[in-house]
Amino acid sequence: MNISAKVTDERVADVRCTDDSLVVDLMDGRTISVPLAWFPRLLNASADQRASWEACGGGYGIHWPELDEDLSVEGLLRS
Repeated sequence: MNISAKVTDERVADVRCTDDSLVVDLMDGRTISVPLAWFPRLLNASADQRASWEACGGGYGIHWPELDEDLSVEGLLRS
């Protein structure tokens, strides 16, 4: 019997914002894209503030210090 396990790494590799979307690249190659309108703090922030993010929670979360905004990869995957 051959059992294959799907290997996933849901840690954050990169984060960027377009005019309409929050885009999160994961370490395993997947990309999550959600409407920026879902996150009013990000929507109303400047491009520089949006670009100033850091990984948190062992890489499974995203934190914008200037905006006091925190998101989890788990939450984004469920949306």
